[in-house]
Amino acid sequence: MRTHAIWPVKILSIIVFLLGLTLLVGGIDLISAGGSWYYAISGIFLLVSAILLWANKKSGAVIYGIFFIGTLFWTLYESGFNIWGWIPRVGLPAILALWLVLCLPRLGAGVSKRMTGSLVGIIVICFAVAIYAVTGTQFSFTSGTPAPNQPLVNNGTTTTNQPDSDWQEYGRDANGTRFSPLNQITPKNVTHLQVAWEYRTHDLPPKDKPNKWAEENTPIKVGNGLFVCSATDDVIRLDPATGQQVWRWNSGVKYDSVPYTAACRGLTYFTSKVVPQGQMCHNRILVATLDARLAEVDAETGKPCDQFGNHGQESVMQGIGESVPGWLAMNDAMPIVNGVIVTNHEVLDGQARWAPSGVIRGWDAETGKFRWAWDVNRPDDHGLPPAGKTYSRGTPNSWTTMTADPQLNLVYVPTGNSAGDYYSAERSPLENKVSSSVVALDATTGHVRWVFQTTHKDVWDYDMGSQVTLFDYPGPNGTSIPAMLVPTKRGENFILDRRNGKPLSPVVEKTAPAGHIPGDPRAPTQPFSVGMPQFRKFARITESKMWGLTPVDQMMCRIMFRHSNYDGDFTAPSLKRPWLEYPSYNGGSDWGSIAYDPQTGIMVGNWNNMVFRDQLVTREYADKAHMFAINDPRYRPGTSSAEGAGAQAQTPYGVLVSPFYAPFTKMLCDEPPYGMITAVNMHTHKVIWQHALGTGQYNGPFGIPTHTPVNVGVPNNGGPIITAGGLIFVSATTDRELRAFDVRTGKEVWHYVLPTGGQATPMTYSVNGQQYVVITAGGHHFMGTPPGDYVIAFKLPSQGDEQGK
Repeated sequence: MRTHAIWPVKILSIIVFLLGLTLLVGGIDLISAGGSWYYAISGIFLLVSAILLWANKKSGAVIYGIFFIGTLFWTLYESGFNIWGWIPRVGLPAILALWLVLCLPRLGAGVSKRMTGSLVGIIVICFAVAIYAVTGTQFSFTSGTPAPNQPLVNNGTTTTNQPDSDWQEYGRDANGTRFSPLNQITPKNVTHLQVAWEYRTHDLPPKDKPNKWAEENTPIKVGNGLFVCSATDDVIRLDPATGQQVWRWNSGVKYDSVPYTAACRGLTYFTSKVVPQGQMCHNRILVATLDARLAEVDAETGKPCDQFGNHGQESVMQGIGESVPGWLAMNDAMPIVNGVIVTNHEVLDGQARWAPSGVIRGWDAETGKFRWAWDVNRPDDHGLPPAGKTYSRGTPNSWTTMTADPQLNLVYVPTGNSAGDYYSAERSPLENKVSSSVVALDATTGHVRWVFQTTHKDVWDYDMGSQVTLFDYPGPNGTSIPAMLVPTKRGENFILDRRNGKPLSPVVEKTAPAGHIPGDPRAPTQPFSVGMPQFRKFARITESKMWGLTPVDQMMCRIMFRHSNYDGDFTAPSLKRPWLEYPSYNGGSDWGSIAYDPQTGIMVGNWNNMVFRDQLVTREYADKAHMFAINDPRYRPGTSSAEGAGAQAQTPYGVLVSPFYAPFTKMLCDEPPYGMITAVNMHTHKVIWQHALGTGQYNGPFGIPTHTPVNVGVPNNGGPIITAGGLIFVSATTDRELRAFDVRTGKEVWHYVLPTGGQATPMTYSVNGQQYVVITAGGHHFMGTPPGDYVIAFKLPSQGDEQGK
């Protein structure tokens, strides 16, 4: 009987011994790297405790108690009352402490039941407090000051010309505000939202091919048509009231043309000034395809517009030169400025220094004829390349949605960095001048009017992912300045005068770390927007901010931190050991961009907060690891891509790129939250409120979903919208939810679980007096949400419906 009673103690002693041994060995490594002594010291205490517990001595419990109390004080010292800092430090030790307390009556002469019960009660109360803290508002911030309710300026000139009921452009309007003046759905009635209709595009990845699907589409609504594009660019017109298909144009895009991902973010609606009203192709839908074509179809019938290009299509590959399917692709809505379509395109990252050009071009919107080109290394030559020549190869590409100002006749191009993303020695001065910038081009000629650079000599993949947003900004003596908001992956938010690119809020150049690669020096300074709130969690990451679910996870992350180069922002790429990138290229604002309410001056952005751990590798290493460029006969899918391993052929180095994970559990090494949503008062440039965004429902150790509804703040892709009804709608998160927030308070007032990830930006419109909210749920391979083909619309119940009473 007694032997049977002590088996729980024996098992516990084995677990404590293994934990202690792991912490001791890892702790010695951490000390040798200049890190904390806590783990090695804790390992010694746990080993002693385990040996004594195996011998059935109460002193083993005493030693464990000393370890546990010491851990509490150490946690308080390092993390204060930040509950996420307590989880890896105290969670597992507290569970073992509870087990040990329950075993006290079996140890030695035993402990009274009253004492045991009291200790169990204390530990249970601690667990209850921790659970409450985790599920509460740990990462919520509210300023306490009322949200503004009036425009920034009363005499603004930035206007949109469309009915309130429509959503005519990717960002709702030409300014990219993602704001709708509809107000039928409000914080008071949003809980009554219900599914109005659901449409399936039936555009899914082949079962025998790698999943590279992420539809990302925001539909547009013009009049009585709702226009959707599928993941591989089929264009579909739906009845906005019923979701019934009216027509479908098949793009013919093949799987081999899919680059990093199959995505069609948006379409463009165009009204011809040549074709009379009532005739075919007076109103057109423009789509840019993954296999590099521009196509225009009649908005009423879906039939190709023969007067455009070659029977409705125009290839954009002329002058590009060598390429292969999947290297160059188009997936954004194209702006049309004073009769000119302006095109950009994605060039797959990580392949080769002399990749296809990132040239920006203008085309006649009526006929598809070439009008002009902006080739970075031929800035004054706006024609086609001479026979036998190509546009300059390897130049910065622009892969996200552009914005245009027809009054100024400018198109604003968010640029990336040159090919060979993490190595800059071979770039020209002209490339260095315009990479990771906003470049304003004359829409008639393609001439550069101004450049504002957000990262100098970018080797961190801080390419511009967000569409810029146009708005009116207060000028001197009550005047209005035509301005733009420029969100970045760095989490810096710039305000520029869109006439000349000059900052309207303070920007300073701060000293940046030096480089590690011979012959490839880094820029001595980098720009910071000190006049606007940052979309980032830490000013600087530290060893104490490393995370994990257990002390072992956290210790491993701390060891990796100490064995990496980190000099703060813009830590330079290195060859001999990894470097940490924070914010990472998946930080701040990406292609989802921000939303801006011109009626109140409130800006809203959802953003990522992640650390990446990267390393340059020799060409010999890259070849042995089969890291070959997409145009190399030895290339195999997955061996060199936009994420992970990059060949960077024609440079001395390949590159390894990865989120900063714990090696076994694959939990991120920095503390949550990893995704946030923030509202900013643009009258004062102050944060109104800020919350963690998204639960850990489909995230967890070893990639296993935890199905816990804890608002941990998860990675997200896709942007927010604001309505005049006082709501923010946003999906984007890995927990597959579409959410509504009260824009004034930040309170979540409604959510709906989608069939897969809604990695897209929602939109809203009205028809027959009823407001609808629509989200595309197509999943996202990088975000870990499974592929889907859903377009789902929500509305309030019709009058008389019992649910709406």
